[in-house]
Amino acid sequence: MSATATQIAELRLMVDEPTDDTYDSDALAAYIEDHPILDERGESPYGWDVSTSPPTKEDNDNWIPTYDLNAAAARIWEHKAAAIAEKYSTDTDGRLLHRSHLYEHYMRQARHYAARRTLGTITMHVAPRIKASVSWRAN
Repeated sequence: MSATATQIAELRLMVDEPTDDTYDSDALAAYIEDHPILDERGESPYGWDVSTSPPTKEDNDNWIPTYDLNAAAARIWEHKAAAIAEKYSTDTDGRLLHRSHLYEHYMRQARHYAARRTLGTITMHVAPRIKASVSWRAN
């Protein structure tokens, strides 16, 4: 699995990081690769080997690398907000500086991209019914 240069460039635009100063290309690629999704054929990026205990994750060789850039962008905006969370507003020389507004902006951006992330699915399996040895009746 590897993120392409195009995906890295698009994520750079989404998180307003035009240079490598804060996030280099390897860091952005890691964020992207942390959010794999089903490809256009419905293939999952990995499967589970249940013959081991505990089950182990195995890469799916048929999966076409596909990632959720919106989820990656939301995660980066959350990390950027966390980095400035301690900033506060101050009144200096008659000027009011609202540094807390930057935190609010970052969190709005995080919510914006989180709302656009790819929907996931959960496969549910029916558990076998257990026959009770004692019968009872409810009122």
